[in-house]
Amino acid sequence: MDTIREAPEPPKSDEPVGNGWPVDGAVSLDQGSQLQRGLKSRHIQFLALGGAIGTGLFVGAGGILALVGPVPLWLGYLSMMLIVWVVMNVIAEMTTYLPLKGITLPYFTDRFVDRSLAFASGWNYWYAYAILVAAEATAGAILLEYWDTPVPPAVWITIILLVCLVLNIIAVSVFGEAEFWFASIKLITIIGLIIVGIVIMAGGAPAGGAVGFRYWRDPGAFREYVGTGATGRFTAYWTAFVRAGFSFITSPELIGLAAGETVAPRRNIPKAARRFLARLAVFYGVSSLIIGALVPYTDPRLLSPESNANASPWVIGIQRAGIGGLNHAINAAILTSAWSAGNAFLYSGSRVLYSMAATGQAPRVFARTTRNGVPYAAVLATWSVGLLAYLNVSENGARVFGWFMNVSTISGFIAWIVVMVTYLRFRAGLEWRGLLHTRPFVTAAQPYATWFVLLVVSLLTLTNGFQVFVPSRWSYQDFLAAYITLPVFLALYLGHKLWFRTPWLKRPEDIDVVTGKKKMDELCANDYPPVPKNWLQRIWFWIA
Repeated sequence: MDTIREAPEPPKSDEPVGNGWPVDGAVSLDQGSQLQRGLKSRHIQFLALGGAIGTGLFVGAGGILALVGPVPLWLGYLSMMLIVWVVMNVIAEMTTYLPLKGITLPYFTDRFVDRSLAFASGWNYWYAYAILVAAEATAGAILLEYWDTPVPPAVWITIILLVCLVLNIIAVSVFGEAEFWFASIKLITIIGLIIVGIVIMAGGAPAGGAVGFRYWRDPGAFREYVGTGATGRFTAYWTAFVRAGFSFITSPELIGLAAGETVAPRRNIPKAARRFLARLAVFYGVSSLIIGALVPYTDPRLLSPESNANASPWVIGIQRAGIGGLNHAINAAILTSAWSAGNAFLYSGSRVLYSMAATGQAPRVFARTTRNGVPYAAVLATWSVGLLAYLNVSENGARVFGWFMNVSTISGFIAWIVVMVTYLRFRAGLEWRGLLHTRPFVTAAQPYATWFVLLVVSLLTLTNGFQVFVPSRWSYQDFLAAYITLPVFLALYLGHKLWFRTPWLKRPEDIDVVTGKKKMDELCANDYPPVPKNWLQRIWFWIA
């Protein structure tokens, strides 16, 4: 039987504890600057899916296919889904244990690991989310060029960014509802595309003849990359594995970020986490397989520095099959996908900045909120970085999208490394106090799965730009895009540690896994699932 060690007595006043953690279940004790619990189960589930199903699947997959071929594309997505499953699980465990208002993952890093690591992680998260806003606006402009309108890309970028700003600045419930419907369009679209893809593969398209997996034979299942034979095939797979990360980067964290604004968090967060991987397996596993069957990797329209707006492999596949008109509808739906993902990333980046400001790791001005609980200053600051999308005006859109994709992917990998370390210290604190059994949500294969993912993601981070070290492939732009985030992160971490002289790692007995727990237990005591009264409600409760 576990021995429960006594925790320090919490303060009896409303003063923050330690590094700014409160005892009342909120990061900030100023009631005039509190976030509101306005997100329901369907909101947070679709928020996470909305962030994951974006231009990485609809557009970015075409770039991977053109680079390495269909089999590495498929295997890369399957491998990345395993990583995401573990990341989602550890985030869900920590956030259901302490679903405090205003929390972010850097908050947990501050509490369980090291304040300097939390500082670097927080700014890394904010930077990644802000860059992703620009990436999605750029992708939207690329997709709009499909119709060859006389409107310049700068106008489309402005419209996309302004809509995202308006939806994020009103109220969290409005944002959640908008994201629910945006994501619903994406889910319907991807399901429809999977069905259309299967029909084309079976020979039901106007062009006639079953496509099957003919392109796996000609031009081939693999496009060897940086080498030949087995080496070329492995490096093709590894490259696809790295690049598949862009589709998933920071999407598991969306559920953690929304925990403090979620109704019944200890019921809804685990439900969203459990369903997340199953849905991704269908959407990404099946979709990446079909994409590689519909379009040969030699098609010049696939995403590349020279490609135009016909970059979506889905649109290309439909055109090759001779299906008229549907390509326009699909492109319009994919455009809403870019809008939705940009909307979700703006929300996430602003919440990270808000939480950092509330705990003294960013200027206090970013903790200001409206009467509806929206951190408007943090929203505006994050949105302003999205203006980098205007680089698309003077550069090729696909090239700019590629830069944003590389930079944000590596920032996301670094963030996942910190998440794994944070979870391991969280477990260490629980084990020392004998409280491991008190977790409201327990996931499988822990802590072994976390150690495995920590190793794999560290390797992905260090080797993501391996091709630039081949003399014939050297490019300083690609080198900077692949590795610039690493020295920036280290500078933030070491600079903060040297300035504030913080300890390198908290001892298990110093890890606070108690403060705020009692308050959360009381808050979530009635987080019981609703009882359906009929079969229609049963279906709705399963979906939502």
